[in-house]
Amino acid sequence: MRAKVEVFLKPGVLDVQGKAIEGALHGLGFAEVDHVRVGKTISFDLGDGADRGAAEARVKAMCDGLLANAVIESYRVEIA
Repeated sequence: MRAKVEVFLKPGVLDVQGKAIEGALHGLGFAEVDHVRVGKTISFDLGDGADRGAAEARVKAMCDGLLANAVIESYRVEIA
């Protein structure tokens, strides 16, 4: 199985990278761009022994323990 985790800053948390990218895009003439948010994607393989529900629970435990900062970030898990 393949896991994909998308991590983003929670709404209301200042996204400094997003603001910098937005300003650069405006400087390049893309004035229509607004509310840029930057996140990260983490992909990895899981062992074949677990069922889909168990795999999703394990990945969520990984997110809560290491991959996402629950205070300022939220995440979305996809198992394929």
